[in-house]
Amino acid sequence: MKKYCLIVTLFFASVMLIAQKPAKLIDPHATPETKALYLNLHRLSQKHILFGHQHATEYGHGWQGEEGRSDVKSVTGSHPAVIGVDFMGLSGRPREEIEKEKRLLRKNIGDTYDRGGITTVSWHFSNPASAGGFYWKDSISAPAVKLMVPGASHHEQYKAILKDVADLALTTKGKDGKLVPMIFRPYHELDGWWFWWGAQHCTREELITVWRFTVSYLRDSLGVHNFIYAFSPDCLYDTEAEYLDRYPGDMWVDMVGVDNYNDFGRYGRYNVDSGILKLKIVSDYAKKTGKLAAFTETGLESIPNVTWWTGTLLRALKKAGGKFAYVLVWRNDVTSPTHYYAPFPGHVSEKDFIKFFNDPYTLFEKDLDRVYQIRKQP
Repeated sequence: MKKYCLIVTLFFASVMLIAQKPAKLIDPHATPETKALYLNLHRLSQKHILFGHQHATEYGHGWQGEEGRSDVKSVTGSHPAVIGVDFMGLSGRPREEIEKEKRLLRKNIGDTYDRGGITTVSWHFSNPASAGGFYWKDSISAPAVKLMVPGASHHEQYKAILKDVADLALTTKGKDGKLVPMIFRPYHELDGWWFWWGAQHCTREELITVWRFTVSYLRDSLGVHNFIYAFSPDCLYDTEAEYLDRYPGDMWVDMVGVDNYNDFGRYGRYNVDSGILKLKIVSDYAKKTGKLAAFTETGLESIPNVTWWTGTLLRALKKAGGKFAYVLVWRNDVTSPTHYYAPFPGHVSEKDFIKFFNDPYTLFEKDLDRVYQIRKQP
């Protein structure tokens, strides 16, 4: 009986080891700072979650381009731990505008790194094969994904666009002279219909081919070794199999995430239990594959719910029971009276956001300590 129990114990121990693979980037030549960030995000996510805000330091509710400012900092005294930027301006524009955008991004990303914060990059990529921008517009937009695969009509154009992405990555440095690590999140919400790379406008195989080419070309041909690659569909799934329908494979992804506004109050509709289950699917997959998990986009426009931060978002994150690296809410528009997702001084949810800020589970920029350095275990 004792021998049998020992065998059973060893069996389940081996299953647990298999089920939780060690954290490892898909780029074996990643910079030391990128490796350190990846490991530190794994470590921090065991007990905490980092708060992020899109375009937090570029502009906010009623202001733009003020050094050292963010709406989150105006409320809490700290910038978000994670700040979102966009590579939207690196294609589909005249050369001088692209170079100007690179200069602005270098400064923004470099400043965040120098303060000890983290940058995540979305890519609202203008259609390279037609007009229509990054959204799909009937009778205007071309199904560009199939035109970008190797050998297709727009493949060389796509390579030229990726060279500008690589140039930005390889010229963005901190004051210490080191290349700044970035969480790169291309083709987000790829399961939806609203972007030209969405599921209704390309096949699964076409999208996966373009994803794998993108990673390989940036990493292996252009020498970009400071990216952490994030996969983030929208919330149009109920099972792991549905979540992974367009997943390019574990060899091509470092972080798994989800964009979910619909379950957390959009248009006044709440289905938080569904949102929690979807978060758990992401977290469970990350655990068994050694990936990072993140709540890559969410938020409630205008935040009319005065306890949304603690009563909805924080409660859902804790109830999901996952190990999430960060949660990011969308941007605060400069001029719109309603299009904002983080509070500013005097907003109705300000007090609740301060409770969210003070909760030991959440981390902001002021809470981060040497995330770009390998920490020795005690």
